[in-house]
Amino acid sequence: MHLLNPFTINIDPMNRLLLVNFEKDPDTLYLGFEPQVFDDTVGGKGHLVIGWRLDGRVDVYHEPGLKPQPGKFDIAGKGVANMIERQMPHTLFEISEGGVNVHYEFSDSNERTVIIRIIEKNPRKRKPFGLLAPMGSAAQNPSALPLVLLYDFYFVRKKHTEIEISIQGRKHKVDQLPLPMDWTKMLFTRYSPKPLIATLNPAFNGELPLIAVEPENRQIKSEEQNISLEWKDGSPSIGSITRNNHICAVQLSFKKPFPDIRSLAENTIHAGKFEITAHSSTGKITGQYIVENKESVVTIAMIPSGGWKPRPTKLSLRFLYTVAGIFKKWPTTYEWTATISKRDKEPWQMESGWKRI
Repeated sequence: MHLLNPFTINIDPMNRLLLVNFEKDPDTLYLGFEPQVFDDTVGGKGHLVIGWRLDGRVDVYHEPGLKPQPGKFDIAGKGVANMIERQMPHTLFEISEGGVNVHYEFSDSNERTVIIRIIEKNPRKRKPFGLLAPMGSAAQNPSALPLVLLYDFYFVRKKHTEIEISIQGRKHKVDQLPLPMDWTKMLFTRYSPKPLIATLNPAFNGELPLIAVEPENRQIKSEEQNISLEWKDGSPSIGSITRNNHICAVQLSFKKPFPDIRSLAENTIHAGKFEITAHSSTGKITGQYIVENKESVVTIAMIPSGGWKPRPTKLSLRFLYTVAGIFKKWPTTYEWTATISKRDKEPWQMESGWKRI
């Protein structure tokens, strides 16, 4: 017995992440920088800095030890403008109880010297929290649903902090958080020592492999993922898919099990709900799906129509999520569609992708 699984959750390893905005005091080219740190066997080891441009695209500067793939950055704004290898001799990115210690120097695409320097020495204890970053809100042509889950996330505190963001000697004033948090004034500069970057259902066009299933078996386990099955009339349905990783498992679960595509009767429509969860601190995304089998062609649509449902642990966060609706609403603008078909003895074929609605 076999099962078709049209769903994929990919994990992009990352060690540390920092976001610096100066939208109220922009450069002629940039309005923000995003340093990232990597150490894995696939992408390599080293530092990378995304330059967020005024035109909505991004420039990606990376050390020689990294091999970033341009396609992975289509979840960032209007996509990549330039991907440039750079030596970064003074690179430093550390996080302690006192805050962040960051130092980057490199030349941008116009050969201007960029300096990112932050020294935070706050004696008060950090009170981090979990967050789903609204990174997907800026993507115009996303190839996947980006799930940027930030653990131990916190803002840089204004007091006891030295900060310099300069481009060719011109210093830029960083944006501030409009309200205090933990009784402290915060900069909008924020960071996470445990970022988890997951992408749901990357665009696909090709053969959909069959997965072997033992009769009445309720689990399909592998090193990367676990698939939970439910059975009815001898046919398996997918209850949940759990993608394993070293930070926190990411789970796609169906409130009405997703049916076995091969056993769907002709001219049948099946609808249900789904949830995407990880650690409880990062809340959940909810939505609806619909499957239709018409003339031996199966179509699937998924919309995260419920948006992101956070679990704020601070009054200030509840206020922030309420005032800044982008945090909760951006997933509702995504729609995934897939078409699955089979002719004669050929393998099952799937063509899928995402669009903003």
